[in-house]
Amino acid sequence: MKDFGGPWCYAWCRRPIRATMNTPPDPLDPLLDRWTDSRESTPNLAPEVWRRIMQAEAGGREGLWAEVSDWLSRPPFAAMFVASCALLGLFLAEVRVNRQQREHSSQLARSYLQLIDPLLKAQTGAPKP
Repeated sequence: MKDFGGPWCYAWCRRPIRATMNTPPDPLDPLLDRWTDSRESTPNLAPEVWRRIMQAEAGGREGLWAEVSDWLSRPPFAAMFVASCALLGLFLAEVRVNRQQREHSSQLARSYLQLIDPLLKAQTGAPKP
């Protein structure tokens, strides 16, 4: 399509396009023009903001579970907790396997003794004088 020159549309119609739009004035414009920053920013603004955030969070939670939650929200302590839980689980599994192996060994020893001496069962079952 060719440029028809001037503010004409590129369509087949030849009517001009208005360059400006008539919008109603925004009621916030005068308020924004009057607004100024009444306070100067302090150099320790960030620590003050974090102190207020910590106070707001501490005010809403109390008790033992809140303390535990605070400690576990820190990555080093959370990683240490997960590692200690894994080590405790491995220790308890080792204790269980060790007990099972001890029972199995004693059962094998009894079976071996009965295999070698079949009268051992009769002797252990008979009352002693």
